[in-house]
Amino acid sequence: MSIFKKIFSKSRSLEDGIFFNAVEKILGFAPQNLDNYKNAFTHRSLNRLSNEGNPINYERLEFLGDAMLSSVIAAYLFTEAPHGDEGYLTKMRSKIVSREHLNELGKDLNLIQFIESKVPVHHFGENIHGNIFESLIGAIYQDRGYAYCEQFIQKRVIVPYVDISRLEGKVISYKSLVIEWCQKEKKIFNYDIFEDNAIDGQRLFGVRLSIDDKVIAKARATSKKKAEEKASQRAYFALQEKMDKK
Repeated sequence: MSIFKKIFSKSRSLEDGIFFNAVEKILGFAPQNLDNYKNAFTHRSLNRLSNEGNPINYERLEFLGDAMLSSVIAAYLFTEAPHGDEGYLTKMRSKIVSREHLNELGKDLNLIQFIESKVPVHHFGENIHGNIFESLIGAIYQDRGYAYCEQFIQKRVIVPYVDISRLEGKVISYKSLVIEWCQKEKKIFNYDIFEDNAIDGQRLFGVRLSIDDKVIAKARATSKKKAEEKASQRAYFALQEKMDKK
C-alpha cells in the first residue's frame, strides 16, 4: 500500500470513528452498519449512486422513518389513551409528529452538523431539521429493526416531550381552527395576498384574512402558508371568546 493510501485510509478510519461515537451518543446504542447513518445525512445535491445505480440520499429513509414514527406513536397513544376514539387518537398523533415539533427535535439533537451537501447549510429551510430526524429513524430501522426504533422514539420523543393532558389543549393549526369555526357558523372566509415583495433578497408575502367581507387579521411571512397561519392565529385571538363558545 502506498504512503498516500495509508494516510487516506487512516483519515477515513478516524472520520468514521468520530462519526460512530457521535451517532452512538445520540442513539443510546452502537450502530452496526454505519453506512445506513451516513445515508441518513446525505443530501441529494451530492448525486451519489449505489452499485446498482440507485440514488443515495436521506429522502427514502425519511419516508421510512416517518412511517416508523407514526407507528410507534400510534401504539403508544392506543395504550395510554384508552378513552380516545379514532378521531381523538389521530389528532393527538398529528400534534406529536407535527412538522414544527419534528424540526425542534432535529435542532435539539443538532443533526444538521452531520449533513453532507453541496448546498450551504444556511440555504436550507427549517424543515431540514425534521426531515433528517425522520431519516435517522429510518436508518435505525434499517440497521437494527423495529424494537430499536421504538426504544429511540421512547427516549427522544415520548419520555421528554409527550404529555397527553398538555397536548389535548395544543393548537397545531390556527388556520384549520378558523376554517372549521367558519364552516360550523356558516361564515364566508377568504385569504388573499395583498403583498408579494423581495426585501434584502428575501421574499415576503402579506396575507389578509376576511370573514363575512370584514378584514379580521393581516400578517407577513416568508411564505404564503406561513403568512396564512400567522393571520389565522391573530384572528383566533381576536375572536377567541366567540370561537371557544360551546
